[in-house]
Amino acid sequence: MPKTNLKTLAYNAIREKIVTCEFAPGTFLNEEILTDALGLSRTPIRDALSRLEQEGLVEIKPKRGIMVTPLTVNDINMIFEVRNLYEPYILLNYGSLLPTDRLEEFYNIFFQTNADSEYFQNNDYFYNLDSDFHLMIVECCPNVYIRSNYNRIRTQNARFRYMTGNISSNRMEDTFREHLDIIRPCLQKNWKEAAEMMAGHLEESKKATFRLIFQGHENTPISLF
Repeated sequence: MPKTNLKTLAYNAIREKIVTCEFAPGTFLNEEILTDALGLSRTPIRDALSRLEQEGLVEIKPKRGIMVTPLTVNDINMIFEVRNLYEPYILLNYGSLLPTDRLEEFYNIFFQTNADSEYFQNNDYFYNLDSDFHLMIVECCPNVYIRSNYNRIRTQNARFRYMTGNISSNRMEDTFREHLDIIRPCLQKNWKEAAEMMAGHLEESKKATFRLIFQGHENTPISLF
């Protein structure tokens, strides 16, 4: 197997374990253990860890080792702050680049979804749909720096979703309704209203995230400080 593929394999495997919290925040990683667990040499493992450090998923601690980056309430505040800077901005300035067929596709899914649908029975399915919707908006932006920074935030977003656990069906319903409120003005080319709806949606998502954290703070690996 080419070295490049081994590096990618190591990166994807370690990243997945970090995002899903199999490697919990604050855990120290050992190159030797990772080498044995993944069946790879140290070279691709080191390359993967270096890349993950650049993405903010691990920290190199001198004389201590490699630690999975903790995720705190302050981190979540900062993630939503950056999302609120980017996503409404993209709609306002680049919304005309959004693919109409994809907007209509998402509209139909959100409009037809009800409490008995598969979306409410499977949190992963819901989260993937939600992530795909927001990613579609960001990917229409021609600014590569915005897209690159957003991808880093998206990874951290996935981490705290795994940490906070299941979302309530009421919040799912509210999310679908808020997505519809964003899509409608997009289809009407009213980018100002779409941006305002997005800002409101992100604020409600932030509130819901903190409710999950503080309701289950004894079982979540997210630090409250």
